Amino acid sequence: MADTIVSGMAGRYATALFELASEAGAVDSVKADLDRLSALIAENADLARLVKSPVFSAEEQLKAISAVLGQVGISGLAGNFVKLVAQNRRLFALPRMISDYAALVAAQRGETTAEVTVAAPLSDTHFAALKDALAQQTGKDVNLDVTVDPSILGGLIVKLGSRMVDASLKTKLNSIRHAMKEVR
Repeated sequence: MADTIVSGMAGRYATALFELASEAGAVDSVKADLDRLSALIAENADLARLVKSPVFSAEEQLKAISAVLGQVGISGLAGNFVKLVAQNRRLFALPRMISDYAALVAAQRGETTAEVTVAAPLSDTHFAALKDALAQQTGKDVNLDVTVDPSILGGLIVKLGSRMVDASLKTKLNSIRHAMKEVR
């Protein structure tokens, strides 16, 4: 886990939560609760606005987020953590805290995550092949975070840690266009 870099305020909160969850033997249950909350924030525009907007007071954020947590059954360490974040006026950084926590859990498990951007959804065969190729390259179990972006036209972009491979058709066409400009 020493090579997992989480930094800034969100990283400090995530690290503190990870240490508490480790001591309590609740790393997986906290991750599951945070993943559910993250999915809820992503799919609910009002909740996303509550999390990101500085317009709401700490009391309003705490009251609203407590109601949401109660409604979806998130309590215990994860629930208390989110309430503390709201109380400290740091709710805007919650999505980053959740992703940093996930990175710490993955590091503990010997996993890594690759951010993959593709022009069209990957078939199961291509998904498995890409996952296997990245696992062979890194020597770790690789989770894929796939984003579909039709603007890259074709190919894919892979970000793994500090490395990035851009094999998109858009980038290749831009390279050709720049090369043609230099020829003139």
